Amino acid sequence: MSRSIAWMKVMALAAVLVMVLSGCGAGGSSSGSAQASGGEQASQAEGGNLTFALATSPDTLDPHRSGLAVTVRAIRTIYDNLVVQLPDGSIKPWLATEWSVSEDGKSYTFKLREDVKFHDGTPFNAEAVKYNLDRVIDPATKAANSLALIRPYQSSEVIDEYTIKVNLASPSQAFLGNLSQALLGIVSPTAAKKYGDQLGKNPVGTGPYTFVKWDENADIVVAKNKDYNWAPETVENKAAPHLDTITFKIVPEEATRIGSVQSGQVLAAETVPPQNVAALKNDPNQQLLQANTVGLPYTLFFNLRKAPWDDVKVRQAVQSAVDVESIVKTLYLGNYERAWSALSPGILGYDASLEGSINPDINKANQLLDEQGWIKGADGIREKDGQKLTLRYVDGSPNREKRNDIAAIIQQQLKQVGIAVEVEITKDIATVIYQNWDYDLYGNSQVNSDPNALYAFYHTSAEGERRTLSGLSDPKIDQLLEQGAVETDPEKRVEIYNEIQQVLIDQAVILPIYVFPYTVAASKSVQGVKFDSLGYPLFNDVRIQP
Repeated sequence: MSRSIAWMKVMALAAVLVMVLSGCGAGGSSSGSAQASGGEQASQAEGGNLTFALATSPDTLDPHRSGLAVTVRAIRTIYDNLVVQLPDGSIKPWLATEWSVSEDGKSYTFKLREDVKFHDGTPFNAEAVKYNLDRVIDPATKAANSLALIRPYQSSEVIDEYTIKVNLASPSQAFLGNLSQALLGIVSPTAAKKYGDQLGKNPVGTGPYTFVKWDENADIVVAKNKDYNWAPETVENKAAPHLDTITFKIVPEEATRIGSVQSGQVLAAETVPPQNVAALKNDPNQQLLQANTVGLPYTLFFNLRKAPWDDVKVRQAVQSAVDVESIVKTLYLGNYERAWSALSPGILGYDASLEGSINPDINKANQLLDEQGWIKGADGIREKDGQKLTLRYVDGSPNREKRNDIAAIIQQQLKQVGIAVEVEITKDIATVIYQNWDYDLYGNSQVNSDPNALYAFYHTSAEGERRTLSGLSDPKIDQLLEQGAVETDPEKRVEIYNEIQQVLIDQAVILPIYVFPYTVAASKSVQGVKFDSLGYPLFNDVRIQP
């Protein structure tokens, strides 16, 4: 165990995550959960149904196939993981009780709990873990974000019923922490084989809640797992949840979502609009809970595989013309921080020196475009070789976190320098972005615990693999990403990821926009909400005060 303990200490010292939780308003708490003002009465509350409004609909309840953060709100209730990551970055046991790491860093041997069963009665054991890890890398699974998280997993060996050896193609400083992420939750092999592609509609895990139903675009219902007795250190209640059920209601329209909390139609709702924050803080019947998220901030990616965005000077012109500070202040009223790099503050390797490095400069933008031969026409839009300088900006529907509004503002800002922006808002991001790659600019973000998350976004795609959002192919970036994945010295890793961030900004590969704080508006009757190290809500300790 010595090597794994040492690794965990390194993670703790690196402090890859800083999680801030606040309960605001009259009687609010900042203790890490929403504590009941009713004291003993609240501590005895058992049962009931928590209604929790989601901002968007999950894409699937199969963790291995999901690509959306909103999915994690629901699947965290259904599935468990081998390990858990604490807010200080340390890795602790969950379904795995202990582990050791080989000297070359390429093999992990896990000892597993012997008292766990899946919701369908299937035993949790080494065979189940091997099935899960192999399932993620099986092309037939069509894994999404989980595939990037599990790399460089290669194979597993079942040593005995409750011992498994996991083999990697190369050492990875991110692997153990990634095993704690919800999208690598452990699914029932029996259910996965039975339902196949439909596991996402019939999820079965070992978690504190069991799946009841999912009415498309309406609600998802989960119920207490009465046999549960193996929760991780991130919650106080290690046994079955206090609640009988949770109903996740899908309410995309933000005014309706928050209004439903204020009117009592639901007890809690996520993603509080900035304009509602002050009112909630001052409402004696409501509370505002917040957790910082870390990983990749909301970032606009240029499609470098489409002209003229393969020209660094044209991209730099856009970078100079877009006033990000104004966008963030206008839309988020001081509640969201501006992003400055490809990583968010609080994660290992974040380069604070980039803060303040990019500011709007219309003259510079015009000069760069002039130099590249883009000349303004009679209508004010630039042309070259008979082609208008047009940027196709694609965003999704509904208007999550006012992202559609960002597109509208950028459209106006770029018009000032002669760039026509065509904004397309679509519900079918999967087809437009990930199948047709039909965009010049597209925004995305990712919650993650390790800077190795950059690998899936900026490393050159392997033959036959899904390309990255930017389509970047830079041997220097590739080499740095490969080094960062295996480097064991935290200080050297910081240097590597600093350099990567600087290149991405210098070359205007991206436009970082904002850092997302996860916020929940809740009735004061809802007590015990906690958040994991990535800012996702946990419901093991939740009670509803009578």
